[in-house]
Amino acid sequence: MIATDPPVLHPPAREMERFAEWDNALATVSRRIRVLSTINWPAGLESRFLEGWRAGAPRLPEPVTTAPSLAGEIATLRELMRRIDRGHPVGHWLYKTAWSYRVAACMLENIGTPEFTRCSSFLYGRPDQRYRSQDITNAQSAEEMLAITDDLIDARRLPPVPADIPAETFAQRLRERIDPVFTHHKVAVVLDASLPSKATACSTRIKLRASAMFSERDLEQLAQHEAFIHTLTALNGKSQPHLRTLGLGSPRTTRTQEGLATFSEIITGAIDIARLRRVALRVVMLKRALEGADFIEVFRGFLDAGQSETESCASAARLFRGGDPRGGVCFTKDGAYLEGLMLVHVFIRKLMQEGRSELLSMLFAGRVTTADVITLAPFRQTGLIAPAVYLPPWARDPQRVLATLAFSAATQRLRLDRLDSQRFVDYEDEAIEASGFTP
Repeated sequence: MIATDPPVLHPPAREMERFAEWDNALATVSRRIRVLSTINWPAGLESRFLEGWRAGAPRLPEPVTTAPSLAGEIATLRELMRRIDRGHPVGHWLYKTAWSYRVAACMLENIGTPEFTRCSSFLYGRPDQRYRSQDITNAQSAEEMLAITDDLIDARRLPPVPADIPAETFAQRLRERIDPVFTHHKVAVVLDASLPSKATACSTRIKLRASAMFSERDLEQLAQHEAFIHTLTALNGKSQPHLRTLGLGSPRTTRTQEGLATFSEIITGAIDIARLRRVALRVVMLKRALEGADFIEVFRGFLDAGQSETESCASAARLFRGGDPRGGVCFTKDGAYLEGLMLVHVFIRKLMQEGRSELLSMLFAGRVTTADVITLAPFRQTGLIAPAVYLPPWARDPQRVLATLAFSAATQRLRLDRLDSQRFVDYEDEAIEASGFTP
């Protein structure tokens, strides 16, 4: 049975005015609530740790992060949430976004304390969380992913991918890769010497760490993940005529956005097995950190899993941003990537199964969650939600996506643990013998 959209709702002028008032207020108050820029560690902190590690005397990093005062923003959000009409779907969507900014503000005011992790868990989830409809936790899913890749190939035998492209050269190649997609906007690719991560993206620019060296694989991975999802959805959101909030990277959208970005790598073949393992490994190591493992123990865990010293240090630092390097207090965002990937994968499969492939483009209309796609879909025909200006190349033809997902689902029934490579020879010989045909 093919599902149909709910009846189209036509908001009257009075409701449109209320939406605009709440939307503008939310866009204004959110400006000072900047999660990553507040909690990121300076690059020098990781360098000092590695110097001590290599000298045989590792010491826990001592990040100096100042908790911002956001009492005014929290009060404004509390009052806004009181005024928003949650009985209307658009009002309820705005309320949830305001809620997520309020939680994020409380999280930042409690940097380094258990309350920081509690708020982080509300926004991004926890690796030991199990959803009502599932049988295993996020950490168990990650461990299963690592086990599956172990069955396919021993990660320690993977040949290293040379990272030999300087940032300036890589930036030029990335510009050439993304410019043909963003035909109505100029997206800059710039170098930043102080950038803690290798790359970040917003609606106007993609930043690369100036001191980093990049590989050939990085080019397509960053194009698909950063440019064609994070930058693309931000640009589409900011192009919305009525709801500015769709252009905000609100904390509640993180799981879907990171999951969609990782899914984009997978559906285009841009991801490699090392990166897939890296995403899963962060979930496993986050669980250990929440259980009390300190920075050095987590660093060693990444190192033992085959990551380089530099990569292990950066991975561990991601988990302890805003937290406590002694363990127990962590930033749980890295657990959202794998969970979000699974969520987006299942969501897209369900849309296709229900005959609602036209909703796929709604995932790119702005910074939205999978729930937002369903909630806001009835308002496309009224003009309240405008179509996406840009779509990733892979999402322009839902039939191609459907074929890939269908094949993936079918192959899940195959059991690799019941055969080895010699079995292919035996299978062919057995088929000839079983035929009974002789010339």
